[in-house]
Amino acid sequence: MTVSEQIKVLCVRSGISVAELARRTGQSPQNFNSKMKRESFTINELEVIASAANSEFERKFVLSNGEKI
Repeated sequence: MTVSEQIKVLCVRSGISVAELARRTGQSPQNFNSKMKRESFTINELEVIASAANSEFERKFVLSNGEKI
């Protein structure tokens, strides 16, 4: 699943539109949609998006032995 698809699922499960999420992150819906099409979100932006949707963003690498970094 792409990041954009995950953001759309986040919006549905949070009960907000993508446009509302954009506004909550201080972006215009047009700019936000452009970023979604390009898949060009930074880790910091994903953390802001999660916060705006009253959720958390976790990032980690999981090695084949199950170790998380």
